[in-house]
Amino acid sequence: MIKHETIEKNIGLMILLIIIVISGGGLAEIVPLMFQSSTTQPIDGLRTYTAMELEGRDIYIREGCHVCHTQMIRPFRAETERYGQYSTANEGVWEHPFLWGSKRTGPDLARVGARYSDDWHRAHLYNPRDVVPESKMPSYPWLFSDRFTDPNTDRKMEVLRTMGVPFSDAQIAGARDAVVGKYEIEALVAYLQSLGKLHDNYSNKR
Repeated sequence: MIKHETIEKNIGLMILLIIIVISGGGLAEIVPLMFQSSTTQPIDGLRTYTAMELEGRDIYIREGCHVCHTQMIRPFRAETERYGQYSTANEGVWEHPFLWGSKRTGPDLARVGARYSDDWHRAHLYNPRDVVPESKMPSYPWLFSDRFTDPNTDRKMEVLRTMGVPFSDAQIAGARDAVVGKYEIEALVAYLQSLGKLHDNYSNKR
């Protein structure tokens, strides 16, 4: 049996034991989740993103929207009354990377789909203070002038399919044509309108 004094005086041994303890705890927490259907199987009725929604998601990440907005409603009354049904792991099994997050400079967007019109989103993204005077969100006017000229949406879908996202051959074949020539604002709004609307279960109810 190693004495506690020996561990305290041997920094190398202490580091090794800390790694062993943390690894053991981590494995005990994480490994069981890999075998639970509630975390590995998609919720009933879940659909994949359309080509435009997928490109919009990439723009959302590119512009750092996920830094200020979470997409994870926690199971507390204060959250569910404001944002809707709490988030579950099986809604996000096809998300790569997932965008749940924990920091909220702005409101959670997990169920924002269809709560506002396309025109509202456009006005909000062009100049947030036109619709929310106290907003600290930056403006994104370039989204209204930048178009997709040579998108690789089909390739993105192919890669995601290797990661378990069930994009069909038809979706992949038509992905590029569905996006080319469109404005980036169209894709981002399409993505925002999809949030909470990718299946017809409790996530769409308030």
